[in-house]
Amino acid sequence: MSKIRSKKQSNKNTESQENLEQVVQYEKRIYDLEQLLDIAKSFCQNLDFGNLLESIVYICMAQMHVLGAEIFVRDLITNECFILETDKDFSSDKKVSIPVSTPITAKLLEAKKPITFDELKNSVGDCKDLAAIEKLSPTLIVPLIQKNHLNGMLILQERIVIEEDTSYTDYEQSQIMSIASLASVAINNAALMEMSSTDMMTHLKLKYYFFNYLTEAIDSAFLKKENIAVLMFDIDFFKKFNDTYGHECGDFVLISVADIIKKSLRDVDVASRYGGEEFTVLLCDTDKDGAMIVAERIRSAIDEHDFVYNDQHLHVTISVGVSVFDAETNLVNSPNCFVNQADQALYVSKSNGRNRVTYFEHEK
Repeated sequence: MSKIRSKKQSNKNTESQENLEQVVQYEKRIYDLEQLLDIAKSFCQNLDFGNLLESIVYICMAQMHVLGAEIFVRDLITNECFILETDKDFSSDKKVSIPVSTPITAKLLEAKKPITFDELKNSVGDCKDLAAIEKLSPTLIVPLIQKNHLNGMLILQERIVIEEDTSYTDYEQSQIMSIASLASVAINNAALMEMSSTDMMTHLKLKYYFFNYLTEAIDSAFLKKENIAVLMFDIDFFKKFNDTYGHECGDFVLISVADIIKKSLRDVDVASRYGGEEFTVLLCDTDKDGAMIVAERIRSAIDEHDFVYNDQHLHVTISVGVSVFDAETNLVNSPNCFVNQADQALYVSKSNGRNRVTYFEHEK
């Protein structure tokens, strides 16, 4: 009789344990769903392309317990290759890229799920594009798919694990694919915003974006009691390049000058193509001395640069105007007024012989 009671008690204990495990699993799934909702909100609120990619990387690292993650995204301009946009290797100016036509694209679209590097390698065979992914030491490759379109690839790197088994469970793969789906939609939206606010030739921001950003920067500088600076550039005698060598030469000069300007700035600064051969730059948290140093650095870099077009060596110079917001000495209350001050200083540079920098001074 005691054996029967003991067996019944054992069955009850087993059943109770199973019920407890089910409750724990349900609670975990509810928690994970709440996490996905928070992630979705975070992605939707972030339309800045660079910040969004950084957010995706850190979220995936935290959710999947990995030491690192990288993202390849379709080139916004050409749409012909995937670019490693999260690469932090500053030793090279050229970013790592993989052509869209690679067999890797077809495999990821076919799989529609995360795959390991070995699975990818076995599928595409001797593909030279694998080298770019292999260098990242991937533990899992996650396709970023939207409407049967591969927007990019998420590369998960070394895992933080207690046990020796570093493989991902089916549930973990399902979770990261859900995050990847949300990320793909967010990347597409941010890409559309990026393209609509970017000059396709120079890859600098457009004038309207610059003014919107400058409005916010002025308000922020006032509240924080910081200085911000606006620089305005004009390519000297730009018309002669079009008239002498053709409009393609003019485009070459514009693109080259824009590239030099971009490389002379910090990530927090914003450069725009203001119109024609004019450019504007917003320097955050920068006083008069700092603004003049940056302006002179850009002017001299362009003056000393060897512009070679169709074996012709061109000498290009720019004129620069500088204005600085200061709550006590120059309390500009609108972006138009701020840019006009820099434009007035630019006019002085051009009137005094060009290829020089002039600071805006209030009339006394």
